[in-house]
Amino acid sequence: MPWDLWLIFVVLGVVIPWRGRLRLRRLLALPLMGTKDKIVLYGTTMAFQWLLFGAVAWRAMARGLTATDLGLGPRITPKLLLFSLAGAALLGAFQWFNLRRVGRMSGRVPDFMRKLAERLFPNKPVELAPFCALAVTAGVCEEFLYRGFAMAALSHAGIARLGVVVISSVLFGLAHTYQGRNGVVATALLGIVFGTARLVFQSLLPVMVWHAVVDLVAGTAGPKYLLRRRETQ
Repeated sequence: MPWDLWLIFVVLGVVIPWRGRLRLRRLLALPLMGTKDKIVLYGTTMAFQWLLFGAVAWRAMARGLTATDLGLGPRITPKLLLFSLAGAALLGAFQWFNLRRVGRMSGRVPDFMRKLAERLFPNKPVELAPFCALAVTAGVCEEFLYRGFAMAALSHAGIARLGVVVISSVLFGLAHTYQGRNGVVATALLGIVFGTARLVFQSLLPVMVWHAVVDLVAGTAGPKYLLRRRETQ
């Protein structure tokens, strides 16, 4: 594998997890985050992800990976749209009910999730639109990085399909170390589902839609269920 593609994997497996943990420490050290703080956080995260998207796409294509290799090639068909919307409905519903379940719980993990929700999720109408833009950005950029680039590069390096799905999913989980150990495991498992779908559909469209919807539901149901318990205590 060329050196620049190896460097991208170092960024995905080391730099991004380190950056996430560092930003988490700073967020948790703040007593509160105002609207301006959240909008700045959303904006800087989107800028970082789109810049990384562009840089990775540039180097991947310079090294011979095509749009089809990266999951961007096949035309959009009614069947592909149907699976994208059906999967989004199922995963969105699961996310909604899971957040409602966690909102009724107490303990270390639910309390940690509430602290994250206070700092990351929109609590005011003015915060909602930037958060939705962030959710869509994450759906597009993160799926391109982990299910597009990573899976394509690993496949071209001769790694078997199972290994490609597992390695890309582990990297995806590590990118969410700011969510704690349970968040890493849950995200890695979700990555296996997404990676398998990427192989089945030979397109990033379904997983991009699914990812964006999961994040959108988190941003709308999270404040409703995770913070309501704290407010009523």
